[in-house]
Amino acid sequence: MKRLAGLETEYGCLAPESFGLPAVPTRVRDYIFKKKKLGLIDLHDRDYDEPAGNGGFLFNGGRLYLDMGHVEYCTPECLSLADVVAYDQVGEVLLQQSLQELHLASEVSFLKNNIDHYTSATFGCHENYLLHRDAPLNKRNIDTLLTFLAVRILLVGAGRVGMTLAPRRYGKMENSEFVPYQISQRADFIQTDIYEWVQFNRALINARDEPLADYRRFRRLHLLLGDSNLLPFCNALKVGTTALMLDLLEADALPEIALHEPVCSMRKLSHMPNGPWKVELANRHERSALDVLEEFLAAATSGKIDLDADGKWTVEAWRFSLDKLRNDPHALIGKIDWITKQYLLESFIKAEGITWRDTWLESLDLEYHQLNPAKSLLAGLPGTALNQQGLPGLAKRDFFLQPPPNTRANLRSEAMRTILHKKLSYVIDWDLIYIGEGKQIHLDDPFVHDIRTLHTFRGNDPR
Repeated sequence: MKRLAGLETEYGCLAPESFGLPAVPTRVRDYIFKKKKLGLIDLHDRDYDEPAGNGGFLFNGGRLYLDMGHVEYCTPECLSLADVVAYDQVGEVLLQQSLQELHLASEVSFLKNNIDHYTSATFGCHENYLLHRDAPLNKRNIDTLLTFLAVRILLVGAGRVGMTLAPRRYGKMENSEFVPYQISQRADFIQTDIYEWVQFNRALINARDEPLADYRRFRRLHLLLGDSNLLPFCNALKVGTTALMLDLLEADALPEIALHEPVCSMRKLSHMPNGPWKVELANRHERSALDVLEEFLAAATSGKIDLDADGKWTVEAWRFSLDKLRNDPHALIGKIDWITKQYLLESFIKAEGITWRDTWLESLDLEYHQLNPAKSLLAGLPGTALNQQGLPGLAKRDFFLQPPPNTRANLRSEAMRTILHKKLSYVIDWDLIYIGEGKQIHLDDPFVHDIRTLHTFRGNDPR
């Protein structure tokens, strides 16, 4: 990729009410930092809702903490699709291993999903992409980006049993017909195009300008609309296609495509797993969503942007997926989550002689997202391993302890090991580290990974 990317995943947790306090997420967090010693826990309050000890940075460059009761795991800053997916999978394995080592796995489960069927609460998978500050974020480009984000769920949705009655922006309840299965877990919960905050009025694009880097040079595009993907192919396709759209954006080469109402379009697509996948354009004409995705793919391969190895993998995976969506969706079993889940559930419905209205299916929906291989519907499905996806440059490193060597995560990890070895006091953040008595390490250029080029100083910032 030509830009840094990373994922933040909030995990659901199923535990008996009798467990009491401390809650399972708290036990797991403490085990990871205090027993497994995979990182350094925060010694300071990060915010009013992140007190000292709530979480910390990991030696692999990522971060783990509690967010409103959920365990949230963040990948380090990554420059390749293979790294994004590999470090995202670390979160899955780390949580499951912790349950097993704490002897909780027989009674407790972590789920990599986005919906509590009982309360209709949602929790997210947030995507982060680095953008240059001078990227042309004009209305035409933003409208096109919103269009892409709305229609990409056909490629990257995780699938969901049932629906949630969600208010439209104008206060009118949109849903009136029962939807037994839909493409996206998050679609019912996205309410507007662009908005600053993340917990209320969730948007396709989060407008908060928090680059976590040099604000004069960079922006961070923070996306809330995506599902948590289990299948490596689907996860890589989500990040890869979006990164290519941002390459086009920075080159001011996006095609001009605007939807009449992107949020409503995404929700309607989600409610039609068997098609027809039509969207309404800004001019009120109707068009095939697959044709829209084809036009975005054509722009990515038009020569207006250079394709590196990740870009070439992405366009081939994109082209393959669109062809199979049109002609042979079953060829995407094991590759695209929503199609894989639909196939598994339909097989169960047929075998058991039940219907889509059977509440049994909500339980099976959760089993698709199980981190425990003994309970997971995905365990053993052939061709789904990360090393079988043909992603370029899949590294042979310990993703639990070693950071990406080509981003600032490498420097943060090295600083953390020095802190641990010398037993120094510290304050660690994504872009700044305080060590001992007044020493500061600035990581405001996220591409700097070599200690010899790092800017460190003591005392007040001379800038």
